[in-house]
Amino acid sequence: MTVRFSDATGLPTIPDGDPNASPRGMAIRFHLADHVHTDIIAHSVDGFPARNADEFLELLRAIHASGPGAGSPLPIETFLATHPAALEFVQTPKPIPASFLKETYYAVNAYRFINAGGASHYGRYRIRPEGASEYLDSATAKLTPNFLFDEIKEKLARGMAKMRIAVQVAAEEDVVNDSTMHWPKDRREIDFGVVELMSVLPDNDSEQRHIIFDPIPRVDGIEPSDDPLLDPRAAIYLASGRRRRAGTPREQ
Repeated sequence: MTVRFSDATGLPTIPDGDPNASPRGMAIRFHLADHVHTDIIAHSVDGFPARNADEFLELLRAIHASGPGAGSPLPIETFLATHPAALEFVQTPKPIPASFLKETYYAVNAYRFINAGGASHYGRYRIRPEGASEYLDSATAKLTPNFLFDEIKEKLARGMAKMRIAVQVAAEEDVVNDSTMHWPKDRREIDFGVVELMSVLPDNDSEQRHIIFDPIPRVDGIEPSDDPLLDPRAAIYLASGRRRRAGTPREQ
């Protein structure tokens, strides 16, 4: 497996303690054979602010138009007033984790899991640390710009770390094609596996520019739902990955 942790925004110089650096991301690639792989992509907020690509683009445009000099009410205020899922996402607390390894991560989309007999259930991935999640007091913490990335390098230099993967299983009445919809917290979870993190890749910087994660499952027994976000997410990840590969290290 290859695992990548990340801050939000896509800006490589954003400080780890910046409020805009959340949600944090965790992506896992399972290397199944040469040029054959499947991925899990998750972030540290349980939910998503938009149901489809058009709505998400509208949100981004509202944010962009709400900079200095924008009139009142701000475009983002108008958008949030009419989009409750986006408002909930914005208002969800996003504390600073003590470590990437002490954060909980949630897959955005639901997938269809099918057993050998053909029976199927929809589910969403959940990735949790060993032990409890741990967060910092942002008002008092003295944080270096890259403290989360530095901490995980130091941690893995001392030994192995683990993260647990589970699947939250949808009930028959749950909506499985809308990433803004929460399922009740009492839905059962099934253990999916344990990720054992061994070391930082020796070509870490180069690999970060090269790898392109894919939210569409590429393995027998796991299929995408008809969530309208899945195909646009895959297309955007591919486009952004190609831009990374084409840029120089200084531009990244």
